[in-house]
Amino acid sequence: MATQTQTRTAKAETLYEDGAERVRELNEQIIEASRKAGSTYFDAYERTLKGIADYETKLAEVSQVEWLSTLLNAQADFTREIAKTTTASAREFLK
Repeated sequence: MATQTQTRTAKAETLYEDGAERVRELNEQIIEASRKAGSTYFDAYERTLKGIADYETKLAEVSQVEWLSTLLNAQADFTREIAKTTTASAREFLK
């Protein structure tokens, strides 16, 4: 009888360990998928901000009002800097 109890306990422990390992593997897959999705999102975010900055620069080039051109160029530089800083920080966080 004691041998049967030990055998059942060993089987239960094996089942528990197998289940825990499957959960760990699933968690790793979820984490990796989340990192990839986050990286894709930040790439798109950065491209969008750079596109906005490029548009602001083009507007500055065609503007015939000097203060408006200066303002648009400053805004474009600021937008590029924000894009660079925020995405770099976010990517560092995803590592």
